[in-house]
Formats: sequence, structure tokens, C-alpha cells
Amino acid sequence: MSFSMLGAANADTVKIGVNQPLTGPIAASGNYVLEGAKIAADEINAAGGVNGNKIELVVEDNKGNPTESANVTEKLIVRDKVPVILGAWGSTLTLAAMPKLMEYKVPMVVETSSSVKITKSGNPYVFRIAPTSAIEADNFVEMIEPLGIKKADMLVVNNDWGRGAAAEFRRVLEANGVEVGKELIMDAAAQDMTSQLSELKGTDADTLFVTTAVEQLTLLLKQAQSLGMDRQIITTGGSQNPDQLIDHAGSAAEGSKHLLFFTPWVPEEAANPEMAKAFIAEWEKRGLNKAGLTESFRGYDGIKTIAAALKKVEGEPTAEKITKALWEVELPGLNGNIKFRKDGGDGAKASAQYDANTYLVEIKDGKVVMVQ
Repeated sequence: MSFSMLGAANADTVKIGVNQPLTGPIAASGNYVLEGAKIAADEINAAGGVNGNKIELVVEDNKGNPTESANVTEKLIVRDKVPVILGAWGSTLTLAAMPKLMEYKVPMVVETSSSVKITKSGNPYVFRIAPTSAIEADNFVEMIEPLGIKKADMLVVNNDWGRGAAAEFRRVLEANGVEVGKELIMDAAAQDMTSQLSELKGTDADTLFVTTAVEQLTLLLKQAQSLGMDRQIITTGGSQNPDQLIDHAGSAAEGSKHLLFFTPWVPEEAANPEMAKAFIAEWEKRGLNKAGLTESFRGYDGIKTIAAALKKVEGEPTAEKITKALWEVELPGLNGNIKFRKDGGDGAKASAQYDANTYLVEIKDGKVVMVQ
């Protein structure tokens, strides 16, 4: 790869690639992440940019398709000459993009994907600011006893994210005396989960763990209600948008609990409360859907992380320099104070992981409340 291909577009602009699902079944989440990224970029540019350079987001739609994710990653690097990327929402989408990062030696800040495979694959160009399913499950341990969980079933989307979450939560639950019963899967595009729910209704589990995107979860909750399913439902993965569930699932969402990584309803509980309040205010000022706040913060933190690395780069911001600089960043984020540690080994192929915060909320009386 030539120097110019991996450098900035010109002397006063630095391109940042954005690889997100902007159409397709998970488009709402991808677009929310993009809006958060735009807020961060606008803030940075309004303050003069980074080292005198404005940042430019070069956006590509992976359509929620792994092949498209790989293709747009290559397009961003080769055609658009971006030296760094934000992406790619889903774990399967990120895993599909990763060989291209390795091939072209371009770093990607992973803002959402939680599969442990992402940072265990020996790819030194992966910098993840989202918690892995393992981190999320480990953080959940302190909630097991207060929630009275004795036996649990699982229903997860049939992809790297869902299967990985099931494995990690099974590990933690069983290690803490919880019996894990049935573990069922559902296709990401499925709209009828009554077969799985009917099978689960017949078990004696007190809790059902669910991992899927908010669009499918909305349908699932309605179907569980219509079947008269009466047990504690807890979702994992941080992509549930409780406000959206309240709006679209109504009473079917009542009592459901959700593991999240940002709590816009109580910004004072955030790691950096004033930053959280300012972000929420800007989101509202732009007239954006409040349901997107539990996703959009990822794009915001991702672009801020990239900008912090760019600030440390002297001269032309090449992919090689940005990769090195990302290891040196320390900055306040909406989900905590971002600093990377090595994951997947200590060698040259180690990926970067940040130990993000997790929170549990419940939909109660049509409102979102923190579970203490």
C-alpha cells in the first residue's frame, strides 16, 4: 500500500471511515450509531478539528450483511483512502471485516460488537470500546442473588453475538449455582418465535435470558405475552432501546430487564455525568428519537477515541501511526474512561479491549428505572 493511500485526503481534512448497517433489519441501530458519530465529529470540528485538520466521516452501508461488511471495509480503505475506521455494529459484521483490516493494516475502533472471538483472533488492528459478552456476564454476577435466579433458559439470535452471549452467561450462571436449562436459537430475520417460546413456557425456569436486536425483541415480547408466559425476562448485549420497546411493545415490555452500557434516563449515574447531559441535550436539540440514545453513544465515544489518537499523531496521519496512537489514548467517554488493554495475548498480534461499564434497567409502569 502506498503512503498516499493510507494518509489523509488532503492537508486540512482527515477521513474516518464508518461501516454501519444503515439499511436492512438492524438499520435503526446502525443509524443511531451514525448520528452519535456525527455529533462527535461536529463537536470536534467546531472546536478547530484535530491538529488543525477537520475530520470527515466517510460512511458506508454494510446492510447488515457480512459479505457487504467486508466489501465496504475494503472500499473505504482502497477507494476512499481512510486511515482508520469505526465499525461495524454486529459481531458477525465485524468478524467479516477483520481480514481486510489485517490485509491493509488499517485500525478499526469497534463500537458495539461483543463476541469474544473478535479480540481473541490475533488481529492487532481491532480496538474495541464495547464490553465483550464475557465482561458483561462477569459484571452480572452481583445481580444473580438479588434477582432470585435459580434456573434459567436462553433464547438467542443465531449468530456470533447471540451464541457467544449464551456461552458466556451459561459459564457465569453455572459457576454461581444457577441451573441452566434449555438454550434455543432464532434466525436474525425471524418474525415468529412462538415455537421457541412455547417450548420454553413448558419449563420450570424462573428466568429467560434473551439476546437479539430491538426489532426482533419487540416481536418476541408481544408473542411471549400472547402465550401467557410468566417469568423474568432479561436481555443482554446493550442494544435493546427500552424506550423503543415501551413505544412499540407496550404492556408486553412491562417488567422486562435489560443490560445496557449507557443510561440516558439517569445521566447522573454515567461515568462522566456532565458529558452525558451535554450529549443528551444535543441529541434532543437535533430532534432525534430518544430511543436511539442507548445506541448512539457508541458512535460518539468511537469518534472521540479516534480523535484522541489523531491528536497524538505527528505529521501525516497514516494508519500505522494511528494504530500506535490508539494504544496511548486515555479519555473520558459516555461509558467510562477509555483506555485499552491487550486481549488475546501479550504479543504483537494482541487486540485492544476497553473494560466498559454495564447497567441493569427495568421497564416499570411504562418507565425505565435503574435496578439497584
